Amino acid sequence: MLAKLTAKNQLTLPKAATQAVGPAEYFEVEARAGQIVLTPVRIQRADAVRAKLAEMALSDADVAEAVAWARGERRTPAAKAVKPSPKRRRRA
Repeated sequence: MLAKLTAKNQLTLPKAATQAVGPAEYFEVEARAGQIVLTPVRIQRADAVRAKLAEMALSDADVAEAVAWARGERRTPAAKAVKPSPKRRRRA
């Protein structure tokens, strides 16, 4: 099978090749002995994230603290127990 490399470094894989390996949106790319090797990767994003979170045994307080940190908020130990009020929508 033949595939053409475009000026933008893109390849269109022949349908027969993609059907032979099954459905895949992502491929691991490896240069090996002068060849480009594509290996299909099946990513299950939501399941992988849930599994990792379960392994870490995070509490609700841990998550709230991480969100506050990401938002740049400073939280004190007393403030952790208080739920922030919902944001109000601005009227146009």
